[in-house]
Amino acid sequence: MDDVFVKRSRTAPPGFYAVEAAGLRWLAAAGGASVVVPLEVTDDRIVLPRLTPVAPSPAAAEAFGRALATTHRAGAPWFGAPPPGVSGAGFIAELPLPMTDGAPAWGEFYAAARLRPYAAGAWSASLDAVCDRLAAGDETLTGPPEPPARLHGDLWSGNVVWTAAGAVLVDPAAHGGHRETDLAMLALFGLPHLDRVLAAYDEAHPLADGWRDRVALHQLHPLLVHARLFGGHYKSEATRAADSYT
Repeated sequence: MDDVFVKRSRTAPPGFYAVEAAGLRWLAAAGGASVVVPLEVTDDRIVLPRLTPVAPSPAAAEAFGRALATTHRAGAPWFGAPPPGVSGAGFIAELPLPMTDGAPAWGEFYAAARLRPYAAGAWSASLDAVCDRLAAGDETLTGPPEPPARLHGDLWSGNVVWTAAGAVLVDPAAHGGHRETDLAMLALFGLPHLDRVLAAYDEAHPLADGWRDRVALHQLHPLLVHARLFGGHYKSEATRAADSYT
């Protein structure tokens, strides 16, 4: 059928598409940013409506910023909370994405479940020091405490599809996390009209002081994921990001 997109992969681990569908439904339930809604899910595929991309406009970018703020504000029960119906780990790309039964603070969660599990082959003394500071709840690093946000979790520019109706999100690694993580990933690989997105987001859901200084901290996780998947310069980029906080 021309109006659907069938996604399948021979290397997808068991449960991969069920987790993706649960994440999409959880994000959709927030009533904020538009997401592609699954039409069918089986063990070996997910069927989605086909999206027709268009060039993004500044107005669409601003609308997306406001809508993403609404998604984040919908919240999550705790840091590392999975979407409803998901037990055990989720996925980012096709790597396991650890979830938690609850974490007292974002820094502890981020160090234990988003940095250390992905650092094989890209570990450094500076990354170790950053993880120690995070686990200790050092607010000069983490910023002020915030409640868990409902994150897309893999919000690079390729997972934002601009359509005639506005931005539509695909391929989530949804979980409860820090809202600055989604925004930092938008910046990592570049998003059209990002300045408009961020300004509209900040107006709708003001960001804490110093958030720009924490962008590289929140980019550490996707950099380590890419280092695991692709190696190469992502390892050195992760090291440089960690070095900036030591």
